[in-house]
Amino acid sequence: MTQLIQYASLRSAPWKNGGGSTTEIAVSPAGATLDNFDWRVSLATIAQDGPFSSFPGIDRSLALVQGDGVLLDFGDERFVLSPAEPLIEFAGEDAVHATVTGLQTTDFNVMTRRGQCRHRLELLTVRGKQTLKRRSATTLLFLADGESLSLGSARERIAMVRYDTLVMADGEEDWTLEAQQATVLVVDIIRN
Repeated sequence: MTQLIQYASLRSAPWKNGGGSTTEIAVSPAGATLDNFDWRVSLATIAQDGPFSSFPGIDRSLALVQGDGVLLDFGDERFVLSPAEPLIEFAGEDAVHATVTGLQTTDFNVMTRRGQCRHRLELLTVRGKQTLKRRSATTLLFLADGESLSLGSARERIAMVRYDTLVMADGEEDWTLEAQQATVLVVDIIRN
């Protein structure tokens, strides 16, 4: 079963501290809140410096989608999420302070609840046609950059535009991806 989530149909919610906004893309189980999800993917805009919210028991990954980047200060360690280093993984309970290094950034966020599931986030560049082999029961594809992406399996053909997400649950294993040039974030959700 596949589900296309069109970015144009989603709504963003401002953060309580006024430092940005979040657009929830998908959550499992359906209708889950921040307190009881198994996994969640979202798009966040960081407009001002400030601390990240704490999510004890959650594993997180961030991918820079747009902007110059953001400095993430973990106290004993610093990491600059940037076009050169666009991915980072960390624990949701880590104390993180974000400093925007240019204009606001847009970041793709994956969160999974430890004990329920785990995730793997990869960046895939598509030029022309290539095959995607599924590696988990639930796979999400997010079109981070590029005007469009066409996907095809033995039974389906789907067209995506920038910031659309395709959720693949069970079903087809092999898909053909086609784009003139596109950056795709591939999320594998692995149940424990």
